[in-house]
Amino acid sequence: MTETNTVLRVENYSLAYEVKAGAVQVLNGINLAIRRGEILGLVGESGSGKSSMASAIMRHLAGNARENDGRIWLGETDLRTQSERQMSEIRGSRVSMVFQDPATSLNPTLRLGEQLAEVLIRHQKLTPAQAWAEGEARLAHVGLKTPREMMQRMPHEVSGGEKQRVVIATAFACNPELIIFDEPTTALDVITARQILDLFGALQQETGVASLYISHDLALLSQTADRVAVLQKGVIVEEGETAQLFRAPQHAYTKALIAAAPQPQRLLVQPLDAAAKPLVSVRDVTVNYGRKPLLDSLLRRDFAPVVGSRAVTLDLRPGEVLGIVGESGSGKSTLAKAMTGLNRFEGLIEFDGKPVRGLSDMDAEYRRDVQIIFQHPDASLNPRQRISEILARPVKLYGKGQGTTRERIVAMLERVRLPASYIDRYPHELSGGEKQRIAIARAFLSNPRLVICDEITSALDVSVQASVIELLMELHRDTGAAYVFITHDINLVRQIAHRIAVMYRGDLVEIADAERITDADRAPYTRQLLEAVTPPASTHSA
Repeated sequence: MTETNTVLRVENYSLAYEVKAGAVQVLNGINLAIRRGEILGLVGESGSGKSSMASAIMRHLAGNARENDGRIWLGETDLRTQSERQMSEIRGSRVSMVFQDPATSLNPTLRLGEQLAEVLIRHQKLTPAQAWAEGEARLAHVGLKTPREMMQRMPHEVSGGEKQRVVIATAFACNPELIIFDEPTTALDVITARQILDLFGALQQETGVASLYISHDLALLSQTADRVAVLQKGVIVEEGETAQLFRAPQHAYTKALIAAAPQPQRLLVQPLDAAAKPLVSVRDVTVNYGRKPLLDSLLRRDFAPVVGSRAVTLDLRPGEVLGIVGESGSGKSTLAKAMTGLNRFEGLIEFDGKPVRGLSDMDAEYRRDVQIIFQHPDASLNPRQRISEILARPVKLYGKGQGTTRERIVAMLERVRLPASYIDRYPHELSGGEKQRIAIARAFLSNPRLVICDEITSALDVSVQASVIELLMELHRDTGAAYVFITHDINLVRQIAHRIAVMYRGDLVEIADAERITDADRAPYTRQLLEAVTPPASTHSA
């Protein structure tokens, strides 16, 4: 690698954070280099140090950060010697960053056009009028169909995919030398993520920018990166050309990451009794959002509610795992919330032959039998309560079993593969995967007959995701509970489901046996979902 075309060079860089217990080492002896026009993938589990590396490059480190004497070069500029004022000029003009959640990258109080124009005015020295016109052109360039209207919108008025396109347009706006992508598709549904990756690839080819692509998903990097560096606990354990690394990984950790990627082959799924009566029958269930304002009623104005799900009809047998897939806004979670009383609905739900037409029909027995596990455990676990208090609630409400409440909680912690000592911890003291195990434990403490899993692995890295899926299947075999497993990853659900229901914009498109979901006669939208999923890393070939 010649010095002249090397855009980023990290030399023997180490980073630690000072805490009460002492220094916590997060990066150790890092050496990286990225050439112009090259995409370097940086992969590792949560806590491996990926985002800390990005923060070090951007010079956005916490006050308790402690660096060694390593160097970080952007071209011929030593970033570690730059003042904050100098770095504020470098950020945006020479190096940009695209974050995981576009909502956190955009100011909620400013129009999208104002935020994009601000970057162009500051770094390209354009006039406000020039910047606004250029911003419009940039939004058109990233595939937004109504760029003029988009410039006038507030962030909350656009979808996640549209937000991410705006962020990407802003990142490329000043033709930087380096762009850092920090998990830019994790918060997006599979089809939108595919579109964003295609957009990134086109812009990369067009501009020749050097890119550091941070991800926990080796399968994704197999299609995106030219080279991949594998980071484990702050140390690069393996680095190489993408095709060669996937074809013949050398380090045990790399092999484990590849093995953890969702594969389309089936896991051990319990056989079903074909003659059994349905546990759940959903009949013409419709969910609408929004109510007609009083003024519209008085003035007899037309009012069109937003349709969340439209006349959905399906059955679920005892012990069945039913996957529900579709992009964001397809109605997957809307249906789940209707089944748990969190959404009002029209139509009928029958549970074990008993009719349920609304929240008033969901008695204590129904709430015990039907449990839901949400996508983000941070939003469903009370941060002020210890794990013992969180898990005591279902025992006190519904629990029938042997032993004291604490004994039953300890037994459940062990069942979800967590130490008994966690009983006295708070949620913030646990990792994302551990918190999700607590949410799973809470659901199963009521001995449910139906568990609804709403995107419960989407926020987890691949190895943690694999362990959570393994746990769920073990609990399924042990308890016989039926699952509704909601996800945007059709490859993942193909492993574990008996049948897969496909939803699109509130409609149930089709239901098919998981083993036949790839048949040629599937609906066009089902085929689109299958094509959008990144193939497993182990199938990568040069």
